[in-house]
Amino acid sequence: QVQLVESGGGLVQAGGSLRLSCAASGRTFSDYVMGWFRQAPGKEREFVAAINLSGSITNYASSVKGRFTISRDNAKNSVILQMNSLKPEDTAVYYCAGRFSSRILIGRNDYQYWGKGTLVTVSS
Repeated sequence: QVQLVESGGGLVQAGGSLRLSCAASGRTFSDYVMGWFRQAPGKEREFVAAINLSGSITNYASSVKGRFTISRDNAKNSVILQMNSLKPEDTAVYYCAGRFSSRILIGRNDYQYWGKGTLVTVSS
């Protein structure tokens, strides 16, 4: 079992930056592929980014590629999502997710563990 807690959400103007953090506790953090998903009002939860066990491989949704960066620190049991050049369409609740596997997948049903989310609001 892994417990995930997100932080760092808030209100930012378009073009600004935010840094989301996810703190993990429970089982060995380095055994989990970690991902970020988001859910905007009235929309389904969608994949944003994922990172492999060592942090050497990442995967991004096309909508955020070049603007967002995912990273992890296995010594600190944490995963970070650095979000730059934010747009109003990035407004959503952002969720940290963990997958007990070495393989990066991007479907929300592929992740067993979820945080409660943190709200990001980007004003125009």
